[in-house]
Order: sequence, then C-alpha cells, then structure tokens
Amino acid sequence: MEAAVGDFAKKIVCIGAGYVGGPTMAVIAHHCPEYRVTVVDISREKIALWNSEQLPIYEPGLYERVAKARGHNLFFSTEIDKEISEADIVFVTVNTPTKTYGEGAGRTVDLQFIEQTARRIKANAGSDTIVVEKSTIPVRAAETLRRILHSGNDGVHFEILSNPEFMAEGTAVRDMEQPDRILVGSMDTPSGLKARDELTKIYEHWVPAERILTTNLWSSELSKLVANAFLAQRISSINSISALCEMTEADVTQVGHAVGMDSRIGAKFLNAGVGFGGSCFRKDLLNLIYLCEHYGLHPVAEFWQKVVDINDFQMQRFVHRMITAMFNSVVGKKIAIFGFAFKPDTGDTRDAPAIHICRSLLEERAWLSITDPYALDNARKDLEGFPGEIDYGTDPYEAVKGAHAIALLTEWENYRGLDYKKIYESMEKPAFLFDGRNHLDHDALFDIGFNVYGVGKPAREHFD
Repeated sequence: MEAAVGDFAKKIVCIGAGYVGGPTMAVIAHHCPEYRVTVVDISREKIALWNSEQLPIYEPGLYERVAKARGHNLFFSTEIDKEISEADIVFVTVNTPTKTYGEGAGRTVDLQFIEQTARRIKANAGSDTIVVEKSTIPVRAAETLRRILHSGNDGVHFEILSNPEFMAEGTAVRDMEQPDRILVGSMDTPSGLKARDELTKIYEHWVPAERILTTNLWSSELSKLVANAFLAQRISSINSISALCEMTEADVTQVGHAVGMDSRIGAKFLNAGVGFGGSCFRKDLLNLIYLCEHYGLHPVAEFWQKVVDINDFQMQRFVHRMITAMFNSVVGKKIAIFGFAFKPDTGDTRDAPAIHICRSLLEERAWLSITDPYALDNARKDLEGFPGEIDYGTDPYEAVKGAHAIALLTEWENYRGLDYKKIYESMEKPAFLFDGRNHLDHDALFDIGFNVYGVGKPAREHFD
C-alpha cells in the first residue's frame, strides 16, 4: 500500500526520468526513507518501464535500489502537476540538448525545456518551494529560472539551488553513493542559505560533511562545465600523443604510465582510445566554447575547440588505419564490431564513437556485424536508415564468423575472456584485430595469428 504524503518529513519531486533523474532519486530514496521521492515525466512509456522489472536504463546496482524503495518511498508517475503541487523540493533533470536551430545552433544549450519546466512549476506549486537545478545548464541559467518563477505576484516564494551531477554512465550509483564531492550553489541571502542547508541535510544521510562543498550559484553552474571540459581535454591530450606514438613506434600505454606517475598529473583519463562519447563531454565543451565567444574570449574558445577537433580526428584516424591495413579497401568485407556503448557497464550510446566509426565504415561499403551486451537497441536506432548491410547480435562468436576483421570499440570485461583461438579459426585470413581501447592481450593475439593494431602502439603484422 502506498504511504500517504503526510507520513513523510518532506516530499521531493524530480522532473525528468532519464539517466540523471532516475538513478539520483533511487539513491536518495534508498538512503532517506523519511522522504517521499517521486520521479515524474511526460513519457508514459518511460514511467511504465521504471515501474516494471525492466528499467529503461542499465546501471550496476540501480535495479536493486529501485526494487527495494519502489512503492514505499520511491514512486514514478506521469501526474506532473499534482506532484509539483505537493512538493517541498523540486529537482529539475529535464533534457538540455545542444541547440539545433537559430543563433548558437550546434554549440549552445537549448533551454526551451528548462523554461517550460519553470513555467509548469510556477503554475502548480502550492507553497514555498526549493527548485534544484540538476540538469547541466549554462552559467547564469538560474537567473532565467528565477525571473520566470518570480514573475507576477502569487504569494509563493521559490529558492533556486544549483546541484550539478557528476555521475558517469556505468558507475552512476557508485558515484552518487561514494562521490568525490557534492556541490551545492545558492544565493548568499538568508533564504538562499536556508534552502542550501535543507538540501545538504539530504546528502548528509550518507555523504561525509567534508565532501559536501557549497559555493555561490554561478560558481556551481560553471564548475560542472569546467569539470567535463578538463576530463575531455585529458582524453584528447593522450589521444593526440597516440597518433605520434604510432608514427615513432613508441607505446602510448608506456608513455601514459610514465607521465601519470607524476603526482602533479596523475594517472586517470590517460588511456588512449577511439575518442570520448556520452551525453556530456561534447555538449558541455561546445557550450563552454559558445560562452567564451559570447564574452569575447576568442583565444579561450579556440583552445577548447581544439579538444573537440582532436576527438573527431581520433575517430577518423582509427577508420583510416583500418582501411589502410586492410589493403586500402573494406568493400564487401565483414567487420565484427565488439561493443557499441560509449563505455562499458551501460547501454548508453549517446555520442558514442561507435556511431561515427560504423557510419564511416558503412560509407566505405563494409558489412558490419555489431555485438554488445546491452546497447543493441540503441545501436539500431543510431544507425537506422543508414545505408549498408548490418547484423546485430549479443553473441561475439556468431558476429565473427567469416569476418575479415574485429574492431573493439567498447572495453566490456567479457571481451577479455573470449576464446580468440576459436574466433581466429572462424574468420577470413588474414585476420585483423583493431583494439580501439587497448583492452586485449596483443602479444597473445599476435601469437594466435592476428594482425593486431592498438591505439598508439606499433602495428603487429604477419608477412609470411
């Protein structure tokens, strides 16, 4: 039986049941049983999935937390207006895509859904409400929310907080439960500080106080963009060096290890690959670039644009190396794609390098056999309508039958344990393996008979 609203200390409503809203609220409900947590969305299909045994997204540990709290203090609903009217705290996690039209197209964030949500909150809030920005939005966007929410005079006061998410797909639950930091930005007013304390009180249920960082509103908004920009920059930095390593016969793994041992630099995000993906890095970089251009900081904008350019170059370079190695043509050749998700332990394919790489190979008239444990439905959508021959399946051994090459694009752990001797025997010869994540044992693969190409590593080729 569903508990009544009055049985809880506070009611939290989250608008948006996607990759941010669902996991965030599941963790809050899990650790805060005295709060009633409701996730709302306009999509009946998405809400139905959250209420089913097959959640709309895959994250390790997510289902267990949802199943334990759902129906007790965690609920999923399409009754958006009703839930807003009863809420004490409203989290906003709606989509903030890159704008595709008009001024700033292709770079700045499209804020129409944020504005629509603000107007809906204003129209339905029944009492003073704390509104928490959780979606990634441009710095000063809280001013837009504040002006809309406080337009007119209806006696309801809104306090806006910035609480950016720092979850990564594949580790979202762990990132929420063991965060490097929780960031809460507020206005430096008595009511703003009171609202800030109300939100930090939630996180104090499981996060040590020293990891809860409070700032002003604008610093919090900008910190999210800058954090993703710095992470993306490290990936593009090591990927740029991987190109040089291939030309000089240096090994990018050894170079990255040597550089990362410097305590001033550190080892994280120094693994070369086919490029970064996901919903945030490119979008936030483009937003940061646009913001710098808006304020006339053109050299700064150009610096961050190069991070995006190197990422695109890395994907193009990977495809070029495949074509060159396979005798300058992949026409009619079957290529098994190992992994389509942009990273392991998620089915998320948003801006995945696999999309660009597969489309490029299809343009070269290759035949693709795509395998991935969780991302095949999204892969079909990403390549829908794109001309070419494509097979999809979860069994890698089926995918490689008669293939001329394997391209590993996602470092799923199960790909390490495959029987590559069996795989080699089922492929056309010479057999090529392009390890886009430097995930496999290249020496062992070469000994089996593969021609092996890692990122930023000398080619291992058979010529007899």
